[in-house]
Amino acid sequence: MQPSEPEAVPAPAREPWIVGISGASGTPYAAAVLRALLAAGCEVDLVVSRAARLTLLDETGIPFRDAHWAQDLAEWLGRGADGKPGAFEPAAADLARVRHWAAGDLAAGPASGSYPARGMLIVPASTAAVAGVALGLSKDLLQRAAAVTLKERRRLVLAVRETPLTGQTLRQLVALDEAGAVVLPASPAFYAGATHLQDLVDFVAGRVLDAAGVPHGLYRRWRGELGGPGGR
Repeated sequence: MQPSEPEAVPAPAREPWIVGISGASGTPYAAAVLRALLAAGCEVDLVVSRAARLTLLDETGIPFRDAHWAQDLAEWLGRGADGKPGAFEPAAADLARVRHWAAGDLAAGPASGSYPARGMLIVPASTAAVAGVALGLSKDLLQRAAAVTLKERRRLVLAVRETPLTGQTLRQLVALDEAGAVVLPASPAFYAGATHLQDLVDFVAGRVLDAAGVPHGLYRRWRGELGGPGGR
């Protein structure tokens, strides 16, 4: 009797970070997070809500079109926090690790728990996105992917960008914390030696990546010396 052939071992599954961008003001935060994820060698699945496209156009003048998303993303990631072009030069090889899913595509990979992913970062997270995720509405792919991330016990980080906060939103944030999400207000700090607008943006992006466990060099860390070169 001939020995049976061993079954082929499948290649390791692609496990991206899902990055959801909602309609809150703060698209420079999202750009900084995306650049840092790609610099760290991470794969990225990108979901840009319909409201976020309006915010991106308003804050940068750049559209985000499903048919031309790669071109629009490259232009966006090249902008600095002040909106000026040419501040960064995203490499084509890095951008090739981004996969875009339309916000209305509820049959997309991230809509299923069997789709492999490391977790999800919502940057920035509007109060509407917070409410949708807390209530489990899943009205679009961003909310559905977040619900899947929670139910699969994966890391979910929400960089909330709103002030002041109503009692209702605060209760929803508590519910998300209790469900295992990391609630991370987009609050720039000044103790890390910020001298430019980009430094403040990078601090928030760095804290998002800290919560996700992704290494980066976006800000200087606290070294235990008052008046020293590092921040807490």
